[in-house]
Amino acid sequence: MNSRILSVALEYLKPILILASLFVLLRGHDEPGGGFVGGLIAASAFALEGIVNGRTRAASLLGLKPAAAAGAGLLAAALSGLPQVLAGKPFLTTVTGHLPLLGIKLTTVMLFDAGVYLVVLGTALLIVDALTGEEAA
Repeated sequence: MNSRILSVALEYLKPILILASLFVLLRGHDEPGGGFVGGLIAASAFALEGIVNGRTRAASLLGLKPAAAAGAGLLAAALSGLPQVLAGKPFLTTVTGHLPLLGIKLTTVMLFDAGVYLVVLGTALLIVDALTGEEAA
């Protein structure tokens, strides 16, 4: 589809969708949302690009190909439960820490959510690239 209006709208919508996905990701460990929904929102930005331009720039996502992003996310999600197992607690038990000067709460749930985000985003980008006829692996 060669629509100039959609191409211009995409330039504004894509950053907004990606920022919204990061917001949902970062608030998801305490509120509804998180990695899955955030990954879907980010993937929708790339899917929209695939619809408008007939291609995506998914391969340039943080320097990772979509399959590598999905694999890295799966590894991060699995590793988020490892510290608890080593401490003798059940797998995926939450460990919480704080950055006192910044007032930021850190949890292992954040790492798990980031991993799920990458898995969903990478998988969705593989699907989008397959539908637009690109070779993404």
